[in-house]
Amino acid sequence: RICVITLAEAHPLLQSGKTIKNINYQISANCSRLQNKVSGKSKRTCLFVFQMQGAQFLTELAPLCRISSSDGEEYTIYSCIRGRLIEVNENILSNPALLQEKPSTEGYIAVVLPKFEESKSITQGLLTQKEYEEVLMKRRSSAS
Repeated sequence: RICVITLAEAHPLLQSGKTIKNINYQISANCSRLQNKVSGKSKRTCLFVFQMQGAQFLTELAPLCRISSSDGEEYTIYSCIRGRLIEVNENILSNPALLQEKPSTEGYIAVVLPKFEESKSITQGLLTQKEYEEVLMKRRSSAS
């Protein structure tokens, strides 16, 4: 039920051989994702129940971070789902290459916990790997 936010396989930072210069979790003057401090505990019953305090609430269009590449391009990475920000990956700040070298494991961007009642609809709305590849093929053919 938790969502790990990563760069998509087709993201320009993973396709073009660009070098990542900087990752910034400072979204605005008053909002830093690094200030997200989750406290609380989880209890085990028939379901995991999280009692969290301090977790930032994100909408689908909430920026998580901005990534600058060595060629001057800047990419804003969005949450894409509604939920509570559980964790940001601070390891990519000191080692930005993790985003490109291990994007689906150690190079993740953040972990988001959607509301329990919304998690099923989020899961049902996801593309399969095959559907995702079909979307990419359509994009490539229309761009040519």
